[in-house]
Amino acid sequence: MNVGGSNRRSRKKRGVMAEINVVPYIDVTFVLLMIFMITAPLVQTGVDVELPQAEAESVDLQDQVPVIVSIKKDGSLYVDIGNGDEEADVPVDVDTVKTRVAAVFRNNPKAQLYVRGDHEVDYGSIVKVMVELKKTGAPKVGLMTAPPPDSK
Repeated sequence: MNVGGSNRRSRKKRGVMAEINVVPYIDVTFVLLMIFMITAPLVQTGVDVELPQAEAESVDLQDQVPVIVSIKKDGSLYVDIGNGDEEADVPVDVDTVKTRVAAVFRNNPKAQLYVRGDHEVDYGSIVKVMVELKKTGAPKVGLMTAPPPDSK
């Protein structure tokens, strides 16, 4: 008895399968998504500044990267115009800050501008920087703070 031969005759001929197996692509995409989700919070740009703590609501960035002027406790200024350049970690003088911020607002008048001042910087220094920033044509200058730790 030839069981294998009779089984072959009873099978219908199938055509070529023209479907793409997407399971491996989904697996690769999922792995890449997980890698980016894990590494994105670890990538920190800018200068380390101890922000003052205050209870305030988060600001909606409206899909724009804001311009951030940082003031360290020694009074040095840093400008991060949001384009990912490495000049954000280089201290600059007030005139350079004004030039870079003015260039941003010429190209994008709706850009958002924030000042990050170390909590040990005196208030007068922050106000002087804000006044100089307003002279560049910035419609608004915001202050960045850190949320207070939960006191539970």
